Amino acid sequence: MRTPRPFGMAAGLCAALCAALPATPGRAGPAQDACRQALALGMDVSGSVDAAEYRLQVDGLAAALQDPGVAEAFLAMPGADVMLTVFEWSGPEAQRLILPWTRIGTAADLERVAGVLRATERGLHDPSTAIGSAKAHGAALLAQQSGCWRPVLDLSGDGMSNTGPRPGDVRPAGMTVNGLVIAHPEDLRREPGVAELTSYFRAYVLEGPDAFVETALGFDDFEAAMIRKLKRELQVMVLGAVAAPADQ
Repeated sequence: MRTPRPFGMAAGLCAALCAALPATPGRAGPAQDACRQALALGMDVSGSVDAAEYRLQVDGLAAALQDPGVAEAFLAMPGADVMLTVFEWSGPEAQRLILPWTRIGTAADLERVAGVLRATERGLHDPSTAIGSAKAHGAALLAQQSGCWRPVLDLSGDGMSNTGPRPGDVRPAGMTVNGLVIAHPEDLRREPGVAELTSYFRAYVLEGPDAFVETALGFDDFEAAMIRKLKRELQVMVLGAVAAPADQ
């Protein structure tokens, strides 16, 4: 079995790899063009999410992006940046882009994104929950970043889909779909509760290699769960891309 290299060695190997890439006309060099991962984050704003929970979700994502460990994961491969976009979703035709595709190459980039998120106010939304439509919308966004090495869609949600295409029928090819399940207080007091929603995400939402689901025990726990999730999915790319040669 191949042994992953740590972040420091990953950065060195990436520098050598990026130096071998062809330059793009009009750019300073190939390192500026490399994109190791396109990450689209979709947040649930359906009727089950009230105003306070909305702020916990958006501000929690902003805080997670400023976590030192998350910043280290984003910036672990100098010269091969992450492209990040964030959208909200609810009903079949209700998706709103709140952060267009943004290159994350420095800590200052993460600070600016966090500022955009904290300044975001909730817009109009559909009370229903269309996870299949959210998957399709996220896949369309990721198709805009076809030059990135690994496309990842991340959907946060606090309930099962109840309208639009069934999420299990939406099977975007060539990308990974991860999930972040948000439990409500009543889910934590009953059986199977949060386990039922987590199993639903595993069965019908997750797609592709290395897909996983993270769980937030309430919206108060969203920030901590997002930190865990971002560290995990960004590290998968960093380590997986620089596995040791087969003869080692």
